[in-house]
Amino acid sequence: MENYWNKEIECMPLEDMKKLQSERLVAQVKHVYDNVPYYKKLMDEKGVTPDDIKSVDDLHKLPFLTKADLRDAYPYGLLAKPLSDCVRIQSTSGTTGRRVVAFYTQHDIDLWEDCCARAIVAAGGTKDDVCQVCYGYGLFTGGPGLNGGSHKVGCLTLPMSSGNTERQIQFMQDLGSTIICCTPSYAAYIGETIKEMGISPDDIKLKAGIFGAEPWTEEMRREIEKSLGIKAYDIYGLTETSGPGVAFECCEQHGMHINEDNFIPEIIDPDTGEVLPEGSKGELVFTSITKEAFPLLRYRTRDICVLTREKCSCGRTLIRMSKPMGRSDDMMIIRGVNVFPSQIETVLIKQGYAPNYQIEVDRVNNTDTLDVYVEMSQEQFSDQIKDIQDKEKELVAAITQMLGIRPKVHLVSPKTIARSEGKAVRVIDKRKLHD
Repeated sequence: MENYWNKEIECMPLEDMKKLQSERLVAQVKHVYDNVPYYKKLMDEKGVTPDDIKSVDDLHKLPFLTKADLRDAYPYGLLAKPLSDCVRIQSTSGTTGRRVVAFYTQHDIDLWEDCCARAIVAAGGTKDDVCQVCYGYGLFTGGPGLNGGSHKVGCLTLPMSSGNTERQIQFMQDLGSTIICCTPSYAAYIGETIKEMGISPDDIKLKAGIFGAEPWTEEMRREIEKSLGIKAYDIYGLTETSGPGVAFECCEQHGMHINEDNFIPEIIDPDTGEVLPEGSKGELVFTSITKEAFPLLRYRTRDICVLTREKCSCGRTLIRMSKPMGRSDDMMIIRGVNVFPSQIETVLIKQGYAPNYQIEVDRVNNTDTLDVYVEMSQEQFSDQIKDIQDKEKELVAAITQMLGIRPKVHLVSPKTIARSEGKAVRVIDKRKLHD
């Protein structure tokens, strides 16, 4: 039995959705052209006016926006409403360059929380659930978005934020939390801690988890489902487009439905910018068609994925996006080979290791080096050097087979790789520090 938060939208026939998108796009382009000098200039340079945009079929005529544009226009250059109409900002947890600041009117917040409510209901949430939100609160969008969505659904909401894991587990037990929302790496850590405390998944009431904000693999999903005794759902979003809830998984757990009444997705060739046909792998681009304060048109996400309109058994007609297969900017080129951290994670989990690892890339004598530090569990840990060396060799062989290049693998003692309560830092590229 699949539940919907807004069945009319979530199951809308494609022709009707296209008509709705076209109306909203035409109005949005005019709104942005009239109110955002930065984007008007981009349109003028491209020789396109609002009159050229008559439906979603004309979307490709508009110029792209990139993270660099957001930095150039910081803080107010892409604002499309007077500041007096704005009630909140959120900001990226980004580690590079200037932060991205996004603005919201009250209407923007209502729509965003509505998108998050759809995600919670798709994961089986109702007003009878206890929803524990362990995403960070504050500037990060994770906490506020799912907090608002949980309120809309009518769940008892535990605004825990991240960290203080033993307290998280105590509340989980005392208040009977049924849904947990956090990053996948933090969910894995909670699962690990529960086991160490001697608590079994049967001792807690969790049934579902809504995890996002960082890349995670199918193997990691299965580990989390086992350690917490739940069904784990993916959620996707970007601060630039509002936050989590741009897309969400249903009971199928096979791709995330995009809330197309608010966001129009495209897949482009990251090198040429050409729009690719449905089913092609490429860079995901979003156009916000309902946001008032900070509406981004054709924003390049850098996430690599595939879109599909294949029929979904849940009954939703919203297009689905695959789990991002890495980012065009987190792809590392090592000795001429494209490497995504998720490929290494897949190997580690298949070999029975928890996803606690760090990748270090450096350049020594003009040659790239790849070191992978992997944490052993208590059971895997051995004080026999030979045992550890044998295990390292097995991992070297498996990673070399996956990537086509040979890494150095270092198995390290349990609990020696720093845990993250927000987004995990997986890659340290020292080449960037020297270059």
